[in-house]
Amino acid sequence: QVQLVESGGRLVQAGDSLRLSCAGSGRSFSSYSMGWFRQAPGKERQFVAAISWSGGSTNYADSVKGRFTISRDNAQKTVYLQMNSLKPEDTSVYYCAADPRSVQIMDKIDPRYWGQGTQVTVSS
Repeated sequence: QVQLVESGGRLVQAGDSLRLSCAGSGRSFSSYSMGWFRQAPGKERQFVAAISWSGGSTNYADSVKGRFTISRDNAQKTVYLQMNSLKPEDTSVYYCAADPRSVQIMDKIDPRYWGQGTQVTVSS
């Protein structure tokens, strides 16, 4: 069992940077692939980024490559999403997710565990 709590979302301006955090709990946290997803009002949930249990492999959506960076600290049981050069189209609720399967398929599956989400709003 893994519990996830996101934080860090807020209102920012286009071009700003923001770092989201996802605090996990549970003994198995360090063995899970972790991911970030987002969902805007009226739109389907979208994969953003994922990281392997070791942090050695990552996977990004094309829309955020070069702007967003996912990282993790297993000792602190925390996953981060550094978001740079934010655009109004990045406005969404951002969710943290965990799954025991490979990081390479995190963009294709429905992860087992989810956080409650944190709102990111980017004004133009």
